[in-house]
Amino acid sequence: MKQEHVMLMLSTILIAFPLVQSVSEGPKAVETWFKEELTLKKQKVTNLHFYFHDALSGPGQTAYPIFQSNITSTSITGFGLTFMFDQPMTVERDPQSLRIGKGQGFSGSASLEQPGFLMNMNFVFTQGKLNGSTLQVFGTNPIRNQFREMSVVGGTGVFRLARGIATFRNESSSTIEYNIVVLHY
Repeated sequence: MKQEHVMLMLSTILIAFPLVQSVSEGPKAVETWFKEELTLKKQKVTNLHFYFHDALSGPGQTAYPIFQSNITSTSITGFGLTFMFDQPMTVERDPQSLRIGKGQGFSGSASLEQPGFLMNMNFVFTQGKLNGSTLQVFGTNPIRNQFREMSVVGGTGVFRLARGIATFRNESSSTIEYNIVVLHY
């Protein structure tokens, strides 16, 4: 399959399948929220801490390669190799601890010189007062750094109009610790 067809297919899939867990209000309700409620709301700061579990192989695999460039196999960084993922988020390091949601998105090797990924990720919350809310995170993941940082670029539900910073580090080869500070209404 040609590269253009794969990318068109990926774009179509991303548009055709919205996140079913996210809060879904009609356009009138959102317009009302902006006109009437937003002016009354104060901006909040929320700190989040959770773990993200990454399985690249085996029966519980959560990330799959979906695309590679014509130079991926010869590049020292695997340039162009792209993964789609749907990974559990938990309150503790243990993958069997309480699941609070899923991290869904894609990442691709985006550097010719240094190992690192361009990531687009949605944190979809499925428990407690955040149930149905999402945070969208976008940025570069220089995987050799102990601590990395990406931008929170949006949110839904509790996190409407979100912006902030997600810092993260690998706890192990398959567990990533996230700390997020987010401004929202």
